[in-house]
Amino acid sequence: MTSQPIRSPVRIIGIDPGLRRTGWGVIETEGNRLVYIACGSVEPPDDLPLASRLLAIHEGLAAVLGDYRPAEAAVEATFVNKDGVATLKLGQARGVAMLAPAMFGISVAEYAPNQVKKTVVGAGHAEKNQIQVMLKILLPKAEPPSADAADALAVAITHAHHRQSTALRLRVASL
Repeated sequence: MTSQPIRSPVRIIGIDPGLRRTGWGVIETEGNRLVYIACGSVEPPDDLPLASRLLAIHEGLAAVLGDYRPAEAAVEATFVNKDGVATLKLGQARGVAMLAPAMFGISVAEYAPNQVKKTVVGAGHAEKNQIQVMLKILLPKAEPPSADAADALAVAITHAHHRQSTALRLRVASL
């Protein structure tokens, strides 16, 4: 008689990058079970120069990573819009959001906004309020203080559902 391997919980941080608010959400997954741990956002003052805002985002995320010690991280990919300057600045915030976990030795996965919406809501063009409704179902104890924190939890949930295929894809790419 063989027994099933014991699954240990995996702590995941989801990050929704932004220059005004970078949302973060921490969950644990064990098999199909999701458990809410914490969420919030890093909000650098608007009057800071860009470099100082990026530093504040990094320091805020580093503090969260130090406090919650996730094993894996996921970041939402940048949505490219018509304003090239805004997209470039958002890309810089996203770079910081990817750098912070990497500096802790944490692997970082990336997910497109439509993939996050499709995973959490079932439709790739869902509205933000639909994401928040599904978060109440998937993580009943979660009370995200902002849409950015809710989005970050959705990114973490997406990674929890796709982490095995993401890991396989990374292994194949390194061959």
